[in-house]
Amino acid sequence: MALELTDQNFDKEIKEFKGVALVDFWAPWCGPCKMQGPIIDQLSEELKDNDKVKIGKLNVDENQTKAQEWQVMSIPTLKIFKDGEVVEDMVGVQNKDDLVAKINKHLA
Repeated sequence: MALELTDQNFDKEIKEFKGVALVDFWAPWCGPCKMQGPIIDQLSEELKDNDKVKIGKLNVDENQTKAQEWQVMSIPTLKIFKDGEVVEDMVGVQNKDDLVAKINKHLA
């Protein structure tokens, strides 16, 4: 299961994390988000033993401060952070293989 991110824990969990973090900005009413969610959870399960990777989800309805701070205009938006800085920005449903490739690129 992906890490539940909030306005309160985002900086500690993502911005201060030394490594690669994938964040899914989503909302419960969003159809494409419902398709992306299981992919994110599957990825989280597969990468849970890698301490250099973190997978999280931020509900934009409940955490509008961080959604605005990261300029999330459409959902699902996925952002890859490396050492707290955004290195990839994706909008729309992404397949698992592409996400794995992008995470691995930033781990190298």
